[in-house]
Amino acid sequence: MTERTQLTLNNFFIYNETFGRKEGEEEDKVMYYFPLRSNPDTIMKSVGLSEAIIKFTETFNTSQPCEVLHTEKTRQYYYQPEENFWMVMTVNVPYRSGIEGREYLGSEVHDSVCHAVLRQAYAMARLFIGPFNDLLTNGDNAKDSTSVIKTKLDNFYNRYLHNMLHLEHCDILDVFQGVQFLPLDKNTFLHVQCFVNQVESTFSANVEFSIFLYNEQLIWSGLEPEDLQVVFRYLVNSLIPSYIENQTSKTVSHSVSSRSFSRFITGPKDLNDIHCSIIKKVPTVYLNRSNTTPDVYQMVVYRVNNATICLFVKNSVLLTMDIYRQFDEYLESRMNKIAKEVAEYNSRQTAASVINEGTSRFVYFNRMNLATKSTVHLDNRKSGNITVTKDVLRILADINTEHWKMVEAGNPTCETIIKTVNDYWIVGRLSNAREFYVITQHKNANIVEINDEVKRICDKQLKSIFFHV
Repeated sequence: MTERTQLTLNNFFIYNETFGRKEGEEEDKVMYYFPLRSNPDTIMKSVGLSEAIIKFTETFNTSQPCEVLHTEKTRQYYYQPEENFWMVMTVNVPYRSGIEGREYLGSEVHDSVCHAVLRQAYAMARLFIGPFNDLLTNGDNAKDSTSVIKTKLDNFYNRYLHNMLHLEHCDILDVFQGVQFLPLDKNTFLHVQCFVNQVESTFSANVEFSIFLYNEQLIWSGLEPEDLQVVFRYLVNSLIPSYIENQTSKTVSHSVSSRSFSRFITGPKDLNDIHCSIIKKVPTVYLNRSNTTPDVYQMVVYRVNNATICLFVKNSVLLTMDIYRQFDEYLESRMNKIAKEVAEYNSRQTAASVINEGTSRFVYFNRMNLATKSTVHLDNRKSGNITVTKDVLRILADINTEHWKMVEAGNPTCETIIKTVNDYWIVGRLSNAREFYVITQHKNANIVEINDEVKRICDKQLKSIFFHV
């Protein structure tokens, strides 16, 4: 009987190379380690080996740190997000076993994808707990100075790592870490922009800036691009889906009035709760608004009819039930109106795009504004809900890696055309920091016909935003 495994997480840990240098104190350098119940010997062997590999490779190139170690059974990825801090992730290479033994499928593990997952793990932690070095305190000894960061890393990663347990569903979108925009006509977009400006002006004492989404696609953002990447990912992949799932699973009583029902994703569950005056459980995030230290904001997320607005409130503001009631009173009717207008426009565009759509699929990414568009992925969740095979997604990641190697070598424009054994045609183009990948399955097509198909999709879906090679 043949057995086949998936890509899985072996271990994940963070250490600070400045601690634990004395014999007997080596454990002091370990800030976090997964699996949680690993014995101390296993932990120190893993950390010690990783540190030795990193130090050894520095002798060959001091400007380019080691990023990955390949073995037959594992891949180990290294990332230095801050001075003295190293994050390490080890994954188990999938294998296929049969009568002749195990065959390890190293080609199914893509380094750029896994390294992107590791970088995301840091970016998300930094968003919620701040820079690692800022969490170190000036204690009398190593245990005192690292107690705060170890506690915060434990609390964060013990919840976060369940996302990394589904590595088999990670693909080129993790490399992009892009944002899905919802294109609107001028009038509809201006109505959304005016609404957001009015909200920020009306609540200027509390709200610093905001972002607006519809159906988990971005329409407006006041965030810096680096912050937008991670905040958007958190909202779309975690917070909003959890809220929707929770709402649909509830049995709503008919005796509950509409006034007592809360539309806040983060905030009070009942706006009429007379026993609650201050809301404490509001996410605080660290954003790069200045060049010195991150600024801290409270994130208030409000949702009406598939429209979501995320308000970033100054951390100095004490969020009371009265403030939430003011938000709700102002936002509900106005967001209902905006959501209806966006929904009508979106339905017209969706109906038009269905006509003559064909069987081709595409992925688009613009590095300049982080815009991502994909007809390969049917939703934002990492559940394997895709319209092509996993082998095709791996080829996309391979093309992406090779293209950017060519860009670094001085070739700003690249094109790759591949035909697979199962009659998939895959075309990858890179020009002006824009990447475009088209996948079509056509047994008898030739290169001229495939080029015509790519041009047709460019003209229809991307219009003038992508420059042809």
